[in-house]
This record gives sequence, C-alpha cells and structure tokens, in this order.
Amino acid sequence: MTTATAPNAPATIANRGSIKVDPLTCAIGAELSNVNLGVASRDAGLVAEIRALLLKHRVLFFRDQDITRAEHVAFARHFGDLEDHPVAGSDPDNPGLVRIYKSPDMPNDRYENSWHTDATWREKPPFGCVLRCVECPPVGGDTMWVNMVEAYARLPEDVKAKIASLRARHSIEASFGAAMPMEKRHALKAQFPDAEHPVVRTHPETGEKVLFVNAFTTHFTNYHTAENVRFGQDYSPGASQLLNYLISQAFVPEFQVRFRWKPNSMAFWDNRSTQHYAVMDYPPCHRKMERAGIVGDTPHA
Repeated sequence: MTTATAPNAPATIANRGSIKVDPLTCAIGAELSNVNLGVASRDAGLVAEIRALLLKHRVLFFRDQDITRAEHVAFARHFGDLEDHPVAGSDPDNPGLVRIYKSPDMPNDRYENSWHTDATWREKPPFGCVLRCVECPPVGGDTMWVNMVEAYARLPEDVKAKIASLRARHSIEASFGAAMPMEKRHALKAQFPDAEHPVVRTHPETGEKVLFVNAFTTHFTNYHTAENVRFGQDYSPGASQLLNYLISQAFVPEFQVRFRWKPNSMAFWDNRSTQHYAVMDYPPCHRKMERAGIVGDTPHA
C-alpha cells in the first residue's frame, strides 16, 4: 500500500494503492482522498485497503462523497451485516441506513452529546459505522472521536491491574429509555436486556487492549469481592468512583480528533476501539446524518 496520489488520477475514483492518506492527529484519525466510496462499494480490493487503514487510524474521513444511499449501504456491507436501531428510524428503501435527523423542533434531543461507543448495550456491539453528512449547520455540529487503545495504554499500572478481570453492565434502558414512560422503558429493556462486557476488551483483529466503558455503562458486575471491598464505602461509592474515573479517560484531548462536517463528508470508524461525541452547539439549525452500523462480535477480555 502507498499513500502517494497517482498523477492525473480523477478525484472521483481511486486506483488500488493510490489512496492519499493525511493523518489528522498523532493518536487517531486520517483523511483519505483520491477515493470514492461509491466506487469502493463495487471493488473488493479498495475495500481491503480501506480496512487496513481503518485498523491503523481507527477513524477515516472522506470529503465530497456524492454517492447514493444504495452505494452507502453496499460499501458498509463489505464489512458485515447491517443493523437497525430500536429508537432512531431507518431509511425505508435501504434497511440498515439509520437516519439521525436533528431539527430546531427537537431542542431537548441530546442523546448523542456524550462520549460513547455505539450500542454497547447489545451483546454484540457494532464492528463500526459509516456516517454521511446530508445537511449540517454552517458552523458547529462537529463530531469528536477518541482512541480507547491509547486511553488504556496510558493508565497507571496499578489501575490496569485492578481492572484486569472486571466486567460491567451496559444499558439501553438507562440511556435511550430514560425519557420514556415506564411501560415503554420496561418493554425496551425486555427487548434489549442489559449486556455485560469486560472492562478491558481485546481487539479481535489487532490483539490490542481497549478500555471498554462509556456513557452506556452503569456499574461493575463483579467488583464486590473480599479483594476489593473491606467496608461498605469501598463498594459504594468506591466502585462508582473508579468507573467514573475510567469513563473520564475519553475526555483527554491528546487521545482525540475533531472533524468539521460539510455536506457529502463521511466518516468510517472502528467502534471496537473508539468512542465518539456529537457536539450539539448548533441550535436552531438542521443537522441530517445517515449511518450504516455494521454488526460486530461479542467482546472478550
């Protein structure tokens, strides 16, 4: 693979090996040019190049992707089956293409502006997501991503030892369901029972250790042992303080990248090793995004 741009290469296509790669920070993120994801949706060789770059940079950005919804879905399907979202609706003609549409009529819809890994409340959280900007504010509405491999690597060694065998619960009821009437909230939990995952997961392709707690994480499930708890306060608030400390590692700027959207810009991120945060600083504007979420695997320590 090379990062050199082929001479006279059209901006709308890419020859294999001609993708231009511009890293955006030292920790995470790269912008790819001389590639069109509509073309890539029909070219397994380009898909393989993009997959290798995804594993290296964790989130990839693309500009000027004037592609169809069908091409968007076809590209994402190279990486696995697509999943719908139980709260956000999908495009009726393209199942698996979730519409994340914000408008001035939705001032209290703020589910996204927290650091999170998508759908860790599933037993098998997504592999990754391919997100396209349809409409965005002239200023504001950026999205940030954070490298949770680096967040784990930079933890103090005593903390790594303490959390090595811990597991935690992740809940859709306590997040998307919180504003629902009790009956609907309970029905949502019945459909998607809380999932339990290791606090430190192993990336299934790279073997890297990933700090795997986020805004969907409610509590540790195996913390209350004689090893950890001498007195009641070691468990509460001790366990919750440790969990909050771990969740706060996503807030470190040195692990992050921030992307400014334009119409037809796209992002493709590895959901297994990152978190992201949609910055909601743009009311009363419209922001319309379309996301293809790719089914993942069961996290293992």
